[in-house]
Amino acid sequence: MGGWYIKNFIDYIRFEKRYAENTCIAYQNDLSEFQQFIENKFEVFSPDKVEQSFIRTWVHSFVSNKAVSTTIHRKISSVKSYYKYLLRNNIVSNNPLLTILLPKKLKRLPVFIDENKMSIGQTQINNELSTYQLLLQKLIMELFYQTGIRRNELVNLFFKNIDLHKQQIKVMGKRSKERVIPFGNDLKELISDYIAEKEKNNLPDEYLLYKEDGKRIYDKWVYLLVNRELNAVTTLKKKSPHILRHSFATHLLNNGAEITSVKDLLGHTSLAATQVYTHNTIEKLKTTYKKAHPRA
Repeated sequence: MGGWYIKNFIDYIRFEKRYAENTCIAYQNDLSEFQQFIENKFEVFSPDKVEQSFIRTWVHSFVSNKAVSTTIHRKISSVKSYYKYLLRNNIVSNNPLLTILLPKKLKRLPVFIDENKMSIGQTQINNELSTYQLLLQKLIMELFYQTGIRRNELVNLFFKNIDLHKQQIKVMGKRSKERVIPFGNDLKELISDYIAEKEKNNLPDEYLLYKEDGKRIYDKWVYLLVNRELNAVTTLKKKSPHILRHSFATHLLNNGAEITSVKDLLGHTSLAATQVYTHNTIEKLKTTYKKAHPRA
């Protein structure tokens, strides 16, 4: 991989740009696949020898394999960012992706759970679970729904960043951007109960959330927990932590929250990223209108 400088680029986005680890892995996979395609198809072994025609063949291979537009978009974006890095560092003299346009992404509305089904605070009763385990699982579900944080943000939530007096948490978001999220009395009480039980179990206090054996929770463990809990309240095909984030944003907007405030709570850098949730609000208004207006 040396002649392609892929490792140099990954180190750059990981340590200088401070991209999330999952993002770095996605870039690594996309660029490794790109390198392999170019080497196998054209017997070219360095990025400065890649021509525009090679890129067009590479893009066409996605279409032939019926890849979805979002996947194609991501792969092209990855290689574009890579070549920008190579140009800045004088490793290549031209960018073969200069005239390559990103395909239009299909706009998919974020799915969410109806407010009247959000009884997820009641973790599935299991006599085999200890008080600590029950509190931990309930707290994870409520943190997702009541603060809208991402899974990676929840896993890496520092204990010191929970302020029960001010009722707010400090979250380290994407690209090391901090934001403060307020929370209500119900969540304050739940966090207090959890902390008390955590202290009884003599668990570490660097991070907020630990399993009962003292090991840190991790992405896959959290995903499986949320998936199981959501099975009890929704028939949605997708049952991931991000669905709770979507529900958090949609329910705020449906109940009159300003979109700029929701943007800040979610940690979006662009208002456009938050505006997708307004479509769900508009659809709800349309449904209400059709049901209520005599001439609808």
